[in-house]
Amino acid sequence: MTTRRHLLGIEGLPGAEIEQLLARAHQYREGHVGGRHLVGRVVANVFYEPSTRTRSSFEVAAAGLGAHVLNWTVSGSSASKGETLVDTAKNIAALGVSIIVVRHQSSGAAALVARSVGCAVINAGDGQHEHPSQALLDAYTLWRRWGGAMAGKRVAIVGDILHSRVARSNLHCLKALGAHLVFCGPPTMLPPGLAELGAEVTTELDTALDGADAVMMLRIQRERQSDALFPTTAEYHARWGLTNERAAALKPEAVVLHPGPVNRGLELSPEVADGQRSLILEQVENGVAVRKAVLEAVS
Repeated sequence: MTTRRHLLGIEGLPGAEIEQLLARAHQYREGHVGGRHLVGRVVANVFYEPSTRTRSSFEVAAAGLGAHVLNWTVSGSSASKGETLVDTAKNIAALGVSIIVVRHQSSGAAALVARSVGCAVINAGDGQHEHPSQALLDAYTLWRRWGGAMAGKRVAIVGDILHSRVARSNLHCLKALGAHLVFCGPPTMLPPGLAELGAEVTTELDTALDGADAVMMLRIQRERQSDALFPTTAEYHARWGLTNERAAALKPEAVVLHPGPVNRGLELSPEVADGQRSLILEQVENGVAVRKAVLEAVS
């Protein structure tokens, strides 16, 4: 299996290396490997932003590999007294930590930490830049469902593309695996340059859903918005929400994903979120296996 010092993003990763990570995750997911590769090591989760799925998933994955886990948050730390990210990271690394998993509200924060410490660094989401392990678990969820046949699959990613690090990482990840990406959302939430990166772009949801093999709905990230980018939540749901009617019109085998947390009744109807097409909880379950593969790869 390919190993690397850090995982800071998906952009630039060869498709073959991504497939190696997915294959290794599959071994963990199916119980074909039980190696405790991090026995005696310390993994630090350094999260400047709230997280349920990502931090818990990394914690379970690291513990499953035999590591001691240090969970760090801003509350109760010296960061609340003004300590810089670099100083915090250096002090945590000085404790003998082998891997720092960092989430931060600023793009480039994980790369800054990687330049400042001697241990491995995994980006658990930096601003509007990337969220590589989320893209890998999304890809693995589809890879597992489709028996590894990703080439030519039509994947629609819908919603707040502008602020989504998940969308950016999935663009690089799924495109490297041969999938066809379609981005859809309000014009105010579609950043320029997506077509130049090889994606189809539309503001019409029915166009994006036509022939889709998978639909990934994205959370409306109000915390990253300084301006109102759509008139009302009711209008957003009517035009860009995955309603029961739209879900019923999908291909019979089409599946629905969401990186979470879900704004029910906004991005998608509760019935769709909990329906037979939904792989949302499977994404969460698969996240542990994928993050085991990532932790092993950088160790």
